[in-house]
Amino acid sequence: MTTKSLLVLGGTGQISAACVREATDRGHRVTVLNRGSTSLRTIPDGTETITVDVRDEHATRAALHGRSFDCVADFLTFTIAEAAAAVRLFGSSTDQYLFISSASAYQKPPQHLPIDESTPLFNPYSAYARDKIACERFLRDEHAAGRIRVTCVRPSTTYDRTRVPLLGGWTVVDRMRRGLPIVLHGDGTAPWAITHSDDFARAFVGLLGAEAAIGEAFNIMSPELLTWNTIALDLADAAGVELPHIVHRTTSDLVGAAPEWDASLRGDRSHAAIFDTTKIRSVVPDWEQRIPFAEGARQIIRWHDQDPARRRVDPATDALYDRLTA
Repeated sequence: MTTKSLLVLGGTGQISAACVREATDRGHRVTVLNRGSTSLRTIPDGTETITVDVRDEHATRAALHGRSFDCVADFLTFTIAEAAAAVRLFGSSTDQYLFISSASAYQKPPQHLPIDESTPLFNPYSAYARDKIACERFLRDEHAAGRIRVTCVRPSTTYDRTRVPLLGGWTVVDRMRRGLPIVLHGDGTAPWAITHSDDFARAFVGLLGAEAAIGEAFNIMSPELLTWNTIALDLADAAGVELPHIVHRTTSDLVGAAPEWDASLRGDRSHAAIFDTTKIRSVVPDWEQRIPFAEGARQIIRWHDQDPARRRVDPATDALYDRLTA
């Protein structure tokens, strides 16, 4: 393995913090650039930190002092304007710009399964997904014009111990512990890909400096096939709940009662998510899932149980679940 200099825009989020740890553990020279506004996830010893708001292009340019990096991993760009700023900042100062897109960008509903990197990008239900699509298209054109060397990465739902991956978060686990019903969309049997951030990071770091990754897009997600019923049951088991009360409602019912869930449901979770990961394995052939969700669920519950402050029940969400399961 060739050691690389890596600039990470972000570095303290669920996905990016794991990538920083993995890159550091593999001996890469890692610099993290962010606002320094969170301490939820720590930066590894030996990692350089630059505190600046990347949205301030002038301040970011000054903070970097004209430095160059072998790779730049961007976890903070969500719009074309932000992507354009990234091209101006890093187009001539890195050999590889890794843009974190999203599997939410894929066609909804998908016309064929499994979903691979050639599946059309089209999501009329999610503004977030549409912005990621627009960024990808912009960056593809900039790459073709020779202004930046791009690799796009499309993760599905990715979590660490701090995130309960159900709509409603910790409130859902708390309801199960209180013996109250929770709600899942459809009949709960839609297949879904959910990936521990540590597993994602091992594949992602394998792309650093890979010439075969330049100008390409990659799915990175666990091959473990789960349903939403299974995800809820794994969380219940980890929380010590023997038989949770699950109520199933149609997506239309849920969106009607909770319009804020529209993008998450119609734009993502209500559709089958079975992905082809052949392409990432062609570049990172030794990558494999190491943390099944049943183990990840135990990590989530342990972390929340260690501090009462982490077990926050949202009254509005609790009341919404009461209405939906009445």
